[in-house]
Amino acid sequence: MHLPGTNPKFDNRYDAGKQLSEKLTEFKNQPVVVMAIPNGGIPIAHHVALELNATMDLIISRKIPIPLAPEGGFGAVTDDGTVILNPDVLKRINLNEAQINYQVSRVRNDIQQRSIIYRSSRPVSVLSSKIAVLVDDGLASGYTMMAAIESVRRKKPKMVVVAVPVASAMAVKQVEKVADRVITVVTDYAPRFYVSDYYRYWNVLSDREGLECYQEWHRRRYQTSIDTDRRDRPLPPSCY
Repeated sequence: MHLPGTNPKFDNRYDAGKQLSEKLTEFKNQPVVVMAIPNGGIPIAHHVALELNATMDLIISRKIPIPLAPEGGFGAVTDDGTVILNPDVLKRINLNEAQINYQVSRVRNDIQQRSIIYRSSRPVSVLSSKIAVLVDDGLASGYTMMAAIESVRRKKPKMVVVAVPVASAMAVKQVEKVADRVITVVTDYAPRFYVSDYYRYWNVLSDREGLECYQEWHRRRYQTSIDTDRRDRPLPPSCY
């Protein structure tokens, strides 16, 4: 069993978002769209988007799990169908084309269901000539984020910035090849890396919790001037 780290950098995802926002002040009040990767990236992006006075949207990017070892992955798929594969892992696990396609199909089905939950009829944000800031709660291998970057690039943003509280040095090196900027609070060179080690309170968010936090951002961002108490009220547990 993997145990949490003994000296975590962040209390929870809200604290991680707060610390990450301090690294992103140059983008405040700029034409920014903060793109959260569900589910763990939503509470962090919630805080970042409010601090930057930016729009928040989602990009659903999911790892492609290794058969019989689903905690590992050999690539990622996004909600627009973008697929990126890790050739080093594929060599090691020796899957044939049919097995690869089967795993990709399963992830696509999962993404389709999530898109219905999160987006419904809400249109995708326009990214042309804007700064896309892609946010997750951490980067281990970086492939989920790399797939998200490739997907976002198709929408012609002015710049693609990856912003995460913590990342492995290996992931940063990979992601820097395809992003314009990579910003972290902590980059770790440890040989064994777990995102959860850097959080005092770590939980796996459900789709219901992710949606609740996303909706809370909408309420706070688009509150009317009369509704003055909206931002002052406590956040729901899903945003932590």
